[in-house]
Amino acid sequence: MEEVCEGKDFSFPKQEETVLSFWSDIKAFETQLSRSENQPEYIFYDGPPFATGLPHYGHILAGTIKDVVTRFHSMTGHHVTRRFGWDCHGLPVENEIDRKLGITRRDDVLKMGIGNYNEECRSIVTRYVEEWENIVTRTGRWIDFGNDYKTMDLKFMESVMPYSTGCKTPLSNFEAGQDYRDVPDPEIMVAFPIVGDPQNAAFVAWTTTPWTLPSNLALCVNENFVYVKARNRHSGKVLVVAESRLSELPREKPKQSTVNGPVDDSKKSNAKVKTSSGAKKENIEDSYEVLEKVTGASLVGTKYEPLFNYFSEFSEVAFRVVADNYVTDGSGTGIVHCAPAFGEDDYRVCIENQVIAKVGIQRHVDDQGSLVQQAGLGENLIVAVDDDGCFTSRIMDFSGRHVKDADKDIIEAVKAKGRLIKTGTLTHSYPFCWRSKTPLIYRAVPSWFIRVEQLKDKLLENNKQTSWVPDFVKHNNAKLAQNTKLNNEEDWCWDNKEKRFHNWLENARDWAVSRSRFWGTPLPVWISEDGEEIVVMDSIEKLEKLSGEKVLDLHRHKIDHITIPSGRGPEFGVLRRIDDGIDRNFLYLLTLNLSLHLAIALFAPRGF
Repeated sequence: MEEVCEGKDFSFPKQEETVLSFWSDIKAFETQLSRSENQPEYIFYDGPPFATGLPHYGHILAGTIKDVVTRFHSMTGHHVTRRFGWDCHGLPVENEIDRKLGITRRDDVLKMGIGNYNEECRSIVTRYVEEWENIVTRTGRWIDFGNDYKTMDLKFMESVMPYSTGCKTPLSNFEAGQDYRDVPDPEIMVAFPIVGDPQNAAFVAWTTTPWTLPSNLALCVNENFVYVKARNRHSGKVLVVAESRLSELPREKPKQSTVNGPVDDSKKSNAKVKTSSGAKKENIEDSYEVLEKVTGASLVGTKYEPLFNYFSEFSEVAFRVVADNYVTDGSGTGIVHCAPAFGEDDYRVCIENQVIAKVGIQRHVDDQGSLVQQAGLGENLIVAVDDDGCFTSRIMDFSGRHVKDADKDIIEAVKAKGRLIKTGTLTHSYPFCWRSKTPLIYRAVPSWFIRVEQLKDKLLENNKQTSWVPDFVKHNNAKLAQNTKLNNEEDWCWDNKEKRFHNWLENARDWAVSRSRFWGTPLPVWISEDGEEIVVMDSIEKLEKLSGEKVLDLHRHKIDHITIPSGRGPEFGVLRRIDDGIDRNFLYLLTLNLSLHLAIALFAPRGF
């Protein structure tokens, strides 16, 4: 190697290239691996990037940090195998193929054939491999490209509800939180007339998702709030809202008559009061007369007239008032309209109040891979929006239309029924799909979950054994406040605002890992037609033994035809694989030395 030159002719980039050339000539990385082969092993798993795109600053920065870690452990007497990896599955690949082939709906893939679609995906996943190797090597990172791994390889695949209408799949809560945007949405107040009320009063609910109104099954109040029955002095309408939200109702002014002039109480109805700032503000009492005050608890069970008749078969148990503390009076009317198929709280509240009933059997797989049955799965919930985010034939007036596109016409339909109390536009923070850049909706879909909550105590205990840098990541706020001397106000703010891993684990929820996709690792679950028998495949060997077929590829189009005979006898037919694939992020979790058997034991199928 030449001596380093100095002075005006010195070039850092040229010197770097000289060093890289020298390392290549003497096979420095390979020699280090060979010499340390008998040393204690330090396990390093490299989270793989997508090979369908070129590396950017984020990849280079993360790669440099990884290189520092692996070099450190190599220099402290460890054998550190470093294999580069390629993420070949998931939405980025499918999105590219969808654009290339003009695919917009799930049915387009089914017509084309899953096999043809997946082979198109396979064809593009390694097109930038050479560019990646050149750039990563140029940064000085030591890593093995010759012995790389691909998530689509047979060996790797074995080692294994926010909803995106753009990608036709549910997302994890983490994914749903990756792209929030401030967007304008319609906000409306809708009247729900109370059945049998002597004053023809109506509950008023507020929503920013008019497209959910056709699926309304209940109204929810807070039993601790005070609600008022108020008559509009000009229209005569009697409306029910939370007392603290009465001021949000529209202030209807009397119409002027060209013959008789203004009505008698126009001056009173238009009375203004000056605020401390000098601005004029209409007094709500001039527009509404409070007839009665009641508690939210007293409203529970009250029946109301449905807005649409799409779910008339639910009339005996639905279209009534329920109560829950998730209802707040910080916005809206203090009354929430519930469409259980399109809201997490809506769903929970309707289940708890028997608006939708749980029937049938809940099934999951225990840690021996056996089927366990419990009462509880199979709610009589109708999801009137398909995988593409369009209304089904159940919502006949808007069938086939994307829900967000139908908002305006739904508002017009509400107005035509005489139920529209107030309309406007609200700019608020709303989640978008981080891949397709389309707005997310909340939609009930059958999913498979990992039972994270039952592992919470173990996770918290293991976190105590983990060395975190900086230390405050490990502990919760209370412990840190007791054990750490805060030097100034800035330190105090940092302590209270920084989100810590302990707090995250403490609030961990079950993880939805199934994905309604085509190109990826299939969930290894075979189920009988009657749903009474489930077999989880924890190896290729097991699948080959039970099916009698040789397995050379684990992609959907290569294994979905494989059936296994029922263990209950030939009269029960065969078991077939479920349609879902597995979340690629969960796949990475398994590579971090988690037991596949443990993961399978935690699988739990859920209904809506």
